[in-house]
Amino acid sequence: MRIAVLDDYADTFRTLGCARRLEGHEVVAFTDSVRGEALVERLDGFDAVVLLQQRTALPRVVVQRLATVRLVSQTGRNTGHLDLAALAEAGIVVSAGGAGGPGATAELTWGLILSASRHLPDEVARLRSGQWQGSVGTGLEGAVLGVYGLGRIGSRVAAVGAAFGMTVLCWGREGTAAAAREAGYAVAPSREGFFETTDVLTLHLPLTDATRGIVTRADLDRMKPDALLVNTSRSGVVEAGALEAALRAGRPGRAAVDVFDDEPVLDASDPLVRLPTVTATPHLGYVTTEVLERLWGAAVDQVLAFAAGHPVDVVTD
Repeated sequence: MRIAVLDDYADTFRTLGCARRLEGHEVVAFTDSVRGEALVERLDGFDAVVLLQQRTALPRVVVQRLATVRLVSQTGRNTGHLDLAALAEAGIVVSAGGAGGPGATAELTWGLILSASRHLPDEVARLRSGQWQGSVGTGLEGAVLGVYGLGRIGSRVAAVGAAFGMTVLCWGREGTAAAAREAGYAVAPSREGFFETTDVLTLHLPLTDATRGIVTRADLDRMKPDALLVNTSRSGVVEAGALEAALRAGRPGRAAVDVFDDEPVLDASDPLVRLPTVTATPHLGYVTTEVLERLWGAAVDQVLAFAAGHPVDVVTD
């Protein structure tokens, strides 16, 4: 089989143990992203395509022009970026499975909180340019850490905040309130109070129809002028354009983000990247060797099962 591995930005796939299990097959890993006509041309001649998370979408207009692809192997279970109906009509099998685990994203969340609070990117740049201190950081001990969504990732972030001596304040669905009380964290008395009270507010929500745009401009306007908003979940949980507008208005005063409306962000095209009050990273939440080994390992299992005539993790709707 000819197998295309898409969006391998750091040229990592070939270095992993799971890649060696595809010996005997022709594997081409691409380190850039393309769309539309360029994507159709790229996939021509390949039997299988391996997608990394939701990096590349396969809409109907692309699927209908895939002449050779017989398998789409999706790392992770999220298939919202795939036109499953079009893929089924084209006779293309979709296998989706594997999980990266919450640890890596929780770690990055704290990396962003600490970097933004202590101005680490700016200070590293100053030191490398031959200068000394140029900023004063904000301490976290005694501050209020707001956790919106106390699930697998949010609970880990909350535990670290408590260890730092922060007051953990939670908001979310009924499950979040119950989990917060069981863990000994406070639950905000109201949504308004949650946004008004927190010093560091971190979002840990899956992107669904129910959560899209759930954080509104009105919510952000209630935040303190020296508060920090952190988003390592999905950009779409914040109302489109609201964060940029709120930051320009000064509430909240800062943000740290790992996710964007349109990825990959090249040439600093997203306005958040250019704002001096934003600490931004290129969707690194799950990008560790250990997580990629698990995600791509599951994809290799799917490809080998398909090649053997027994597809696994098949998704139909």
